[in-house]
Amino acid sequence: MSRWRPPAEKSTALITSSGHARLKAELDDLWRVRRPEVVRALAAAAAEGDRSENAEYTYRKKQLGEIDRRVRYLSKRLEALRVVDGEPSDPQAVFFGAWVELENVDSGEVRRHRIVGPDETDASTGWISIDSPLARALLKKRVDDEFEVDLPGGRHGFVIVSVAYNSV
Repeated sequence: MSRWRPPAEKSTALITSSGHARLKAELDDLWRVRRPEVVRALAAAAAEGDRSENAEYTYRKKQLGEIDRRVRYLSKRLEALRVVDGEPSDPQAVFFGAWVELENVDSGEVRRHRIVGPDETDASTGWISIDSPLARALLKKRVDDEFEVDLPGGRHGFVIVSVAYNSV
C-alpha cells in the first residue's frame, strides 16, 4: 500500500478582513510567543542529558515541528489570500460575505449562514465555506428564490428568506 495521495483540490483564496486579521494574529502568536517558549523548554530538556530516553525532549521536538509547520502554512497562505471587504455591486444577490437566511422547504426550519472563505469556516456559528455545496448553490440567488442542493444528508430544497451584508 503506497502513501501517495492525489493532491487536494485548490481552495478558494478569498477571506473576510476579520478572518485575515485572525490568521495574522495566530501567525504572530505562534512566531513571537509560543515558538520561543517551546525553544526554551527544548533547550532545558536537552540539557538534562541522554536525549534517547528523554520524553520531554521528544515531546518538545514534536511540538516545535508542529508550530513550524503551521507557521510555514500560514505564511504562504496569507500571501495567497485576497481580502474581500464591503458589499458587492448587487447587494440583493448572494455573494461572498453574505448573511443568508434559508428556510427548508420540507421541514420549515429556518437557518442562518454566512458565506466565508475556507480558512474561516465555523459550523457552530453558521459560517460556511464558499467551496461547500450549499454555498455554491446559493451564489447569485436572490430573496424568494427556491433551489435544491445535494448535501451529505441527501437532496434538500430551500427558499432564501433574506440576504444581508455586514450584519452581525
